[in-house]
Amino acid sequence: MECILFSLVCAFVFILMPLKYLLRDYQTRKKFNLPPCPRKLPIIGNLHQLGKMPPLTLRKLAQELGPIFFLQLGEVPTVVVSSAAMAKEVMKTHDLEFCSRPQLYSAKWLFYNCTNIVFSPYGAYWRHVRKICILELLSTKRVQSYDFVRKEEVSRLVHRIADSCHQEISLTKVLGLYANDVLCRVVLGRNFSEGGEYDLHGFQSMLDEYQELLGGFSIGDFFPSKEFVHTLTGHKSRLKKTFKRFDSFFNKVIQEHLSPQRKTEGAKDLLDVLLDIQKDYSSEMPLTMDNIKAILLDMFAAGTDTSFITLDWGMTEMILNPEVMKKAQAEVRSVLRERKTVLESDLPQLHYLKAVIKEVFRLHPPVPVLVPRESIKDVTIEGYDIPAKTRVFINVWAIGRDPESWKDPDTFNPDRFLNSAIDFKGQDFELLPFGAGRRGCPGIVFGTVTIELALAQLLHSFDWDLPPGVEAKDLDLSEAFGISMHKTSDLIVVAKPQVS
Repeated sequence: MECILFSLVCAFVFILMPLKYLLRDYQTRKKFNLPPCPRKLPIIGNLHQLGKMPPLTLRKLAQELGPIFFLQLGEVPTVVVSSAAMAKEVMKTHDLEFCSRPQLYSAKWLFYNCTNIVFSPYGAYWRHVRKICILELLSTKRVQSYDFVRKEEVSRLVHRIADSCHQEISLTKVLGLYANDVLCRVVLGRNFSEGGEYDLHGFQSMLDEYQELLGGFSIGDFFPSKEFVHTLTGHKSRLKKTFKRFDSFFNKVIQEHLSPQRKTEGAKDLLDVLLDIQKDYSSEMPLTMDNIKAILLDMFAAGTDTSFITLDWGMTEMILNPEVMKKAQAEVRSVLRERKTVLESDLPQLHYLKAVIKEVFRLHPPVPVLVPRESIKDVTIEGYDIPAKTRVFINVWAIGRDPESWKDPDTFNPDRFLNSAIDFKGQDFELLPFGAGRRGCPGIVFGTVTIELALAQLLHSFDWDLPPGVEAKDLDLSEAFGISMHKTSDLIVVAKPQVS
């Protein structure tokens, strides 16, 4: 009897749940004129259509449905935007309506209940911490004050490569060390690559796990009312492990900063500034230690990964396109002449190098589907209704390859930017590696100069080849998708010192 009763209950649940979702979908469709949507399945909606590489599958759906379409991803109503015009609607025309963030389960775990800048919901706290970071780390004046850090770290990058000249070297690895050291020195006061500390702390594995966990496409994030899903998928245990690693590392660094024996030289790092603000009880909104660690992770992870990915793809694309490499090297060497070191004052003259970087941003945006936004009230775009609490994905990977905006969009061609006013600072919606509007990344100046200086110096100091027997067609260009998207295989090259 109990067995029969259990079977009836199970049957009732499996019949009722799909009916519940179908009824809710019908009511939503009746109330709102939603954008076009592909056919859905009960309960999971369109989740099965995301695939392993969402930027690519979402682009394919956009080609079928148009530049704005609707997906029901589990319990989460979602709008996907895939054109410059639609991105402008979301990030400029209706920026205020779309300025909040969904509270992703992963972000709550890793960022101390979303008290960082990137995932903090729109409001007074977000404005406060964003203001701190812009004024104390990311303003043009503050970025310029750290020019000595970039100069020293670029010099170390060159020496690392020179030590392996005429031998095979993983350029990917040394670029990762450079990006990490610049961020760590500016944010935490010292680098962690000396004495094997980079590997000791497991920075690369921490960053890889971080970006994968925060991809925004974890199945549990689409069923917020069913937290047990995160346990069943193993997602929760991975989050706990990664959180503990970051938390332990930040605790150690904070204790070093609070030590009375600590000696400081030169400008304060961001952690010094945050600790000073915490001690200032007159602050409009006091920071807790967890708030500080959340902001540190924001700066550390976002700044390291995006700079590294752009440098790695920049060198990869120039090796795949030798004429571009030759042209970029000729420009840098003609500006420097007999000098060996690139100065930041040289960068405004390197027009072709800047075009190369723009082309890398177009084809390989570090965050291919920008961190999702969430509507804070009902809004209408192009005649379509977008209800409040709708998640919005902006597929900048697809926008960068849109034939409506770009000629030969899949071809790497920096020349397209030489006579073009298009830039990546958030005013031109064809090119959005840093996003735009209120939620645009405030680290544009910091990231750009970090990338430009290193790339210019690499082009000036060395000539580059693939290892003997390896051709461009042999390179593995596959990528791993997370909140950022990077190549799965290292770029192995042979560097030869420039002969004057």
